[in-house]
Amino acid sequence: MHILLTNDDGINAPGIKALWLELSQIARITVIAPDSEKSASSQAITVHHPIWIDKHCINTPAICAWRVGGTPTDCVKVALEALLTDDHPDIIVSGINQGSNLGTDVLYSGTVSAAIEGALHGLPAVAMSLDSWQPFDFEPAAKIARKIVEKMISKSLPPNTLLNVNVPALGEGQLREIVVTKLGVRSYENTFERRQDPRGRTYYWMSGRVSESENDPDSDIVAVKSGKVSVTPIHFDLTNYGIIKAIEDWEL
Repeated sequence: MHILLTNDDGINAPGIKALWLELSQIARITVIAPDSEKSASSQAITVHHPIWIDKHCINTPAICAWRVGGTPTDCVKVALEALLTDDHPDIIVSGINQGSNLGTDVLYSGTVSAAIEGALHGLPAVAMSLDSWQPFDFEPAAKIARKIVEKMISKSLPPNTLLNVNVPALGEGQLREIVVTKLGVRSYENTFERRQDPRGRTYYWMSGRVSESENDPDSDIVAVKSGKVSVTPIHFDLTNYGIIKAIEDWEL
């Protein structure tokens, strides 16, 4: 089995190293990841300047990888359409992201977008995230990733579908069961602080906090809050089929 690993936290992030350590026990691994953090890059691609790529080794242990001066989506595109054309992976694993990707976060997530790009190319894909913004042990989440990858290889997903997995920040013995969920609703209260640079030019710095919404018991948000590993199958047909007839009745 050949696995492509990528992420949006950058090639030196601890989450991708934890994945390599665990998944290299069951497969041959290729790491192709951004040269720096690309969080919240969504499905962005680089079209207005070159994509610089070089070999880069991550120490202890030495993991030889491709370092890409682009977005997570760029990484998957260049992997499948340039670097690995004669050696396509069997599955794409994106992560482990430091911080959850729950509910509507998936619309902004570079981690999820890398997996979406894999699914667009017809490959099984999974996005892995750990529900902690602080340094934490990624090993339990990596073990969950291994279990899911092994199952995905023996099963199959419908076209244009990927799995979005969120793991609570708990020790291996504290994690509860793995549950299949739907996307919840998560919104943010954003603030824009107005500042000036040393040359007197005005800029804004965005920050914010999660605004808690009431979510259904079978949502990913509720599952992770209760200590369960959330696995959400998502696809990218954004059509609202329920109102097609209503819009037709507008007689545009």
